[in-house]
Amino acid sequence: MGQEESRPNARPVVSIKNARKSFGGVEVLKGVTLEVRPGETVAVIGASGGGKSTLLRCATLLEKLDGGSLSYGDIAVAREQGGRTVYAAPSAQRAARERFGLVFQNYNLFPHYTVMKNITDAPLSVQKRPRGEVEQQARELIAKMGLEGCEDKVPCQLSGGQQQRVSIARALAMNPEVMYFDEPTSALDPELTAEVLKVIKLLAAENMTMVVVTHEMSFAREVADRVVFMDGGVVVEEGPADQVIDHPREARTQAFLRRISE
Repeated sequence: MGQEESRPNARPVVSIKNARKSFGGVEVLKGVTLEVRPGETVAVIGASGGGKSTLLRCATLLEKLDGGSLSYGDIAVAREQGGRTVYAAPSAQRAARERFGLVFQNYNLFPHYTVMKNITDAPLSVQKRPRGEVEQQARELIAKMGLEGCEDKVPCQLSGGQQQRVSIARALAMNPEVMYFDEPTSALDPELTAEVLKVIKLLAAENMTMVVVTHEMSFAREVADRVVFMDGGVVVEEGPADQVIDHPREARTQAFLRRISE
């Protein structure tokens, strides 16, 4: 797993400090800090409404923090000033976006694009990379995802598990430094879930830096170097996967794990 390859003293790939976010007067993030180092796989667990997806949305600039700071390596995306968060120039935000990939719950593929075009579109149009290089990488990713023969199909011709694997390939085609997964199997039945988790396990074995919001505890135990349990907008407990899942110290973590095992 990534833990053996990650460098504890290396600069974090992503650093979120004291993150605060409210919606309509309801505080959803209440001072969350999360740092992820190169090669590390972090699983974020917790009940719905605990702030997990909001944390990912703020980390990926889909939402703006009300307070706290966010950086990607040497890019300071947002910093706290006078009790509120001030964002860097749009150019810095664009540079930060090139450093991560995001896989949603519901695929978010372009329905009228083929598998190949879904994967190659952003590297060609955003990164302006050579077509030959991009298409070669796309073919390699299609093979890696077990999608050979699907190159010319459109999303409606694919199963949910296949669509999710296309969305993973599409994110990887941008050569990100960190991959975010937001409940990547929540819309899938058990057989298709296994297909997608197998791909994420492969990425972990290759030391891809990842943050995975998941409700699959056995997967988190097997793949994650570190597990973060969130509840009520705060990080209640974090540590090695086997410690947090099998021997949780905090009463709230114990109660959550009891509840989902019943």
